[in-house]
Amino acid sequence: MTIEIKAPTFPESVQDGTVATWHKQPGEAVARDELIVDIETDKVVLEVVAPANGTLSEILKGEGETILSNEVIAIFAEGDAPAAAAPAAAAPAAAEASDEGAAGGFASPSARKLAEEKGVDLSTLKGTGKDGRITKEDVENAGTAKPAAAAAAPKAAEAPVVIAGERIEKRVPMTRMRKRIAERLMETAQGTAMLTTFNEVNMAPVMALRSKYKDQFEKSHNGTRLGFMGFFVKAAVEALRRFPAVNASIDGNDIVYHGYQDISVAVSTDKGLVVPVLRDVENMSIAEVENTIRDFGIRAQAGKLTMEEMTGGTFSITNGGVFGSLMSTPIINPPQTAILGMHSIKERPMAVNGEVKILPMMYLALSYDHRLIDGKDAVQFLVAIKDMIEDPARILLEL
Repeated sequence: MTIEIKAPTFPESVQDGTVATWHKQPGEAVARDELIVDIETDKVVLEVVAPANGTLSEILKGEGETILSNEVIAIFAEGDAPAAAAPAAAAPAAAEASDEGAAGGFASPSARKLAEEKGVDLSTLKGTGKDGRITKEDVENAGTAKPAAAAAAPKAAEAPVVIAGERIEKRVPMTRMRKRIAERLMETAQGTAMLTTFNEVNMAPVMALRSKYKDQFEKSHNGTRLGFMGFFVKAAVEALRRFPAVNASIDGNDIVYHGYQDISVAVSTDKGLVVPVLRDVENMSIAEVENTIRDFGIRAQAGKLTMEEMTGGTFSITNGGVFGSLMSTPIINPPQTAILGMHSIKERPMAVNGEVKILPMMYLALSYDHRLIDGKDAVQFLVAIKDMIEDPARILLEL
């Protein structure tokens, strides 16, 4: 029985996708729910798995081709592969892998693509995958492995010699996600009246509170660690209640005021920046905020975030401080009208009641769309967050 393998159903905001990587090739046996192909969209990489045990018969859409929602991309033959045929096929494949490495054809498509990008000679690698297949991890490890002895790798002498001072260039196509990020950034720069206001906040009170209760907090909340993001998210929620324009969005000639706070949190991945959304944050505890953000970070790195989790949001927070940024001007995430930027905590001499003290200080930045938010509201919004972080009891008491 043959089954059509179709692309996933894309949300209305996603027009099409691109075949990123085929993890199985025609003729290969596939187990039920085993990953077959990755589909890259503007926002996320979607995985397509096998509907049953069987064999991938035919690939209709190759890597790099554009596909539509629910379009047929492959043909799948349901049913277990003959038991006697599997060992027979494995033997010559293993021999080919051991004798010739990847001399060209016994490597996964993703491994071939990565090898071309890194300039790795596949014929020098020994595969660790099924039936000796060279995997993407084998190619990645090749860059860090120690070079083999000349006697053990006679083909090494055939590698091209790079002349000292040679100017090497490599051209690779943008991924769909990177192109979409670029488009949105340009849309923001050209379509909004973006300004940024700055302030600095004394982090000593929050750091003292965190130091005092972090162990007890972790025990009481099943291993959830107490970080700084929970305080900033809850402070932002209270500030958004006081300044509804900062939580609003522009839709054509209308202003949409949101009666809830859905906060997008910027998460960096190898493929680009994603902004999953904490929904109804006004009803979440600090522990729930911290645990959800941690879960977002783990699944973002693994490419497991869903479209729904990255859609919406009424306000954004980004933390460049984790990478060492001292100050920046974050870019608004449309159709939102403001974004809060956090930065590194640095000890600096500050004047306190006529005395100079060394305090842990952080610069805060609020970028906002001046078409909707006046400078006065933007500054007062940022000061409200500063006041709550410098006196965390205000967050609990909503002062």
